[in-house]
Amino acid sequence: MSATVDTNILLYAANADDESHQVARELLERLADGPDLLYLFWPTIMGFLRISTHPAIFDDPHTPEQAASAITGLLQRPNVRAPAEQDGFWDMYRATADSQTRGNHVPDAHLAALMRQHGVSIIYTRDRDLRRYETIDARDPFA
Repeated sequence: MSATVDTNILLYAANADDESHQVARELLERLADGPDLLYLFWPTIMGFLRISTHPAIFDDPHTPEQAASAITGLLQRPNVRAPAEQDGFWDMYRATADSQTRGNHVPDAHLAALMRQHGVSIIYTRDRDLRRYETIDARDPFA
């Protein structure tokens, strides 16, 4: 069954100094090796590029080239896909987001709607907020 990962998994996998690095790295490798598809949605990729290169977040942030190289390496794998929003996405987003979706919940609803649109139900994440979406099976690989 295909799955996706949230930005935090990519960040842990890329940061060898983090205590969660090994688990995240092994998970990402296992998912990218297949046989099922690993979906990397563009909001997740852009979040990784934004956060991993940010000097206010990391003492030794990735250079833009290092961050891009990490993503390129994943996208070149045969079982990894990076689909975008398709026709009808706005309706899917509106059906996914509720009347309380605002602030930091907007990117979560965006990702949840992309998952629904592409038939992906499993996401590996530490973000408990993604559990609010009934169609998503949010799994914490560190629990």
